Amino acid sequence: MLYSNIYEGKFIKRLNRFIAEVMVDGKKTICHVKNTGRLKELLTEEAIVYLEKSNNPMRKTGYSLISVQKDNRIVNIDSQAPNKVLYEALTNREINLPGFDNITCIKQESTYGSSRFDFYLESKNRKAYIEVKGVTLEDKGVAKFPDAPTIRGVKHIYELVDAKKNGFDAYVVFIIQMNNINSFTPNDETHKELGEALRFAKHSGVKIMAYECDVSPDCIKFNGKQCGILL
Repeated sequence: MLYSNIYEGKFIKRLNRFIAEVMVDGKKTICHVKNTGRLKELLTEEAIVYLEKSNNPMRKTGYSLISVQKDNRIVNIDSQAPNKVLYEALTNREINLPGFDNITCIKQESTYGSSRFDFYLESKNRKAYIEVKGVTLEDKGVAKFPDAPTIRGVKHIYELVDAKKNGFDAYVVFIIQMNNINSFTPNDETHKELGEALRFAKHSGVKIMAYECDVSPDCIKFNGKQCGILL
């Protein structure tokens, strides 16, 4: 997934969930933050950030905050990127989902019960639902999710369990928006219920998977490295 018109800047402060103040080319300006999560570990004062400049003169903000430099890695924070990254990986056959070696149908935003899952797949006589979660939180090489409580996320996981009981294959795929990750674990300290839901889902046959990405200022790309899951 590529971005265009990328500028390097420095983070000053977050004004609300959607807007932040940054320094670009020696001038203060505001930008759209493409992630409503807390991101406290990333959006620190004077952190190096990468912004995509908009060509739309009607926008209130001239830039979108795409990624942040943290230590020796760049972390993509775009909440829309994980679905696009996984879609590219599925269509390019870069990911191996058990039982789905020959995918014949990929449908985005598919409804099951009262939930809308990110993907619906078909392969020969098998059908599956996939829920995708983007991961931006990292601590000592361990990726964690979520960085804020997500009731909706818990609901989706239990709905996947129901789908599995009704004959569908079911997956939760965590797209880690950075590289050099050793493992993934649910962030029980922030939202214990989500960790409990994941553990129950795994016990019920839902596949839990995590993959890291290569990230540069203007690109995030699925790199095929599957990370160990610590539940």
